[in-house]
Amino acid sequence: MAEKKPVKIMETVLRDGHQSLIATRMTTDQMVPIVEKMDKIGYHAVEVWGGATFDAALRFIKEDPWERLRKFRDGFKNTKLQMLFRGQNILGYRHYADDVVEYFVQKSLANGIDIIRIFDALNDVRNLQTAVNATKKEGGHVQTAISYTLGEPYTTEYYVKLAKTMEDMGADSVCIKDMAGLLVPYYAEELVSALKENIHVPLELHTHCTSGCAHMTLMRAVEAGCDIIDTAISPFGEGTSQPSTEVQVETYRGTPYDTGLDLNQLNEITEYFRPIREQSLESGLLSPKVLGVDINTLRYQVPGGMLSNLVSQLKDQRAEDKFYDVLAEIPRVREDMGMPPLVTPSSQIVGTQAVFNILFGERYKVATKETKSILAGEYGQTVRPFNPEVQKKVIGDREPITCRPADLIPPELDKLEAELGEWKEQDEDVLSYALFPAVAMDYFKHRKALREGNAPVSGAVECSVEPV
Repeated sequence: MAEKKPVKIMETVLRDGHQSLIATRMTTDQMVPIVEKMDKIGYHAVEVWGGATFDAALRFIKEDPWERLRKFRDGFKNTKLQMLFRGQNILGYRHYADDVVEYFVQKSLANGIDIIRIFDALNDVRNLQTAVNATKKEGGHVQTAISYTLGEPYTTEYYVKLAKTMEDMGADSVCIKDMAGLLVPYYAEELVSALKENIHVPLELHTHCTSGCAHMTLMRAVEAGCDIIDTAISPFGEGTSQPSTEVQVETYRGTPYDTGLDLNQLNEITEYFRPIREQSLESGLLSPKVLGVDINTLRYQVPGGMLSNLVSQLKDQRAEDKFYDVLAEIPRVREDMGMPPLVTPSSQIVGTQAVFNILFGERYKVATKETKSILAGEYGQTVRPFNPEVQKKVIGDREPITCRPADLIPPELDKLEAELGEWKEQDEDVLSYALFPAVAMDYFKHRKALREGNAPVSGAVECSVEPV
C-alpha cells in the first residue's frame, strides 16, 4: 500500500463555479443560507471572492461585494476563505498604483479573506511582488499562480523556473492555474512531478472541464503528488467549470489519497444548489452550450468564455461567417504579442484584435487601445519579444517601457478619495471606485436611492466583455 497522502479540496462554487457557468450572477442571498453546512464539510478552503465576482456584484446584481465578503466571513467559522487576485490589475483590467494594491490587500484580509491567489496574465513576476509583499505584511497566506498555457516557449523547465522564483518571492503555496482546460493527464503528471521535486511549498491545481480532460488530469496530478485540487459541487461543476467535487471525493475513497470528506454531507450541498441550477437553465442564464465538451479548446488554445465572446462580437457585426477566420487569426496575433497566456485581460486583448484584423481586411489597420498598451510594454514582459514590424505599425516611434509598469504609476488613493467625496460611506468604497469608477458610482447612487425609497438607478456599462 502506498504512503497515505490525503488530497485536499478547495471548493469553488461560490466564485469560479458560478462565474464559469452563469456569468457570476448568483446573489449573496442565494449563497449565504448554505454557508453553515459548507463550513462543516472539511474543505481545505472555499473560494468566495475575487475574479469577476467584484465587478458582477456591482454592475449586474447591485450588491456591495465587501458586504458579501463580510457575510461569508460571519458564516464560515472553521473554513479558510480564498480569493483570486490579478496581481497589479487587482480585480480590474488595468494596472493600478502600488498604494491601491496594498490597500486592497489590507481590506480584503481585514474583511475576512485568508488565502489570496495572485496571478499575472503574462507570468511577469514583477507584477506580483507588491501584492505578495502586502499579503505577507498583513499576515495572509500568499498563493502565487502560474498561468498555464501551451506553446513552444512553455516547457516544463519554464514552469519549474517560474515556480522556484515564486517560492523565492515568498509564496506560501503555488497553484497551476489552467484557466482554459489545456492541461492533459499525462503531462499533468510530468509537470506536477517536476514541480514537487523543485519547490518545497504545497502545490495546488486549478483546471476547467472545457476540453473534457479535467477529471483525468486531476487524478494524474494527485497521483504525482499534487497537494490540493480545485473542484465545484456538481450543480455548478463540469462544462466550462471545475470537475465535480463529489466525483473527485469518491474517486479517491479507500485509496492513499482519500479526502476524508463525507458524501452524505456533500449531498446536502448538492441538493441545495440543484434548484438554483434548474432556475438558471429555465431562465436562460445557464446555457446548455457551456455544459458540453468543446475540443476546440485544445485545437485553438482559447478559453471557453473567450470563444463565446468572439461569437457575440461577430454576431453584433453580422459577421458570424468569419468565426473560423478569427480562430485562425488568434494564434498569429498571440505570437505578434509575445505569446502571452490567454487569460484576463490578455485573452480579451488578443481576441478583440483578431476580430478587428479580420473585419477590416488588413492586419492592425485598426488597433485597440489595449493592443497599443500591451505592445508598449504597459502590461509587462512577455515570454517572447513582440513582433517588431507589428509593434512599429501600432505604436510608431513611441519608446516601449521595459521597467515594471507600476513603477510609472504615481500614488492614486488621495486623488480617488477626493473624487469620491460625499459618496463614501465606508473605507472600502474608495477601492470599489478605484477599480470600476462608473460602475461603482452607479451602484452608490443606487444604494442611496434604495435607502431613500426612490426607484433604482439603471446600470452602467464599462467593459463590453465578460472576464475569462
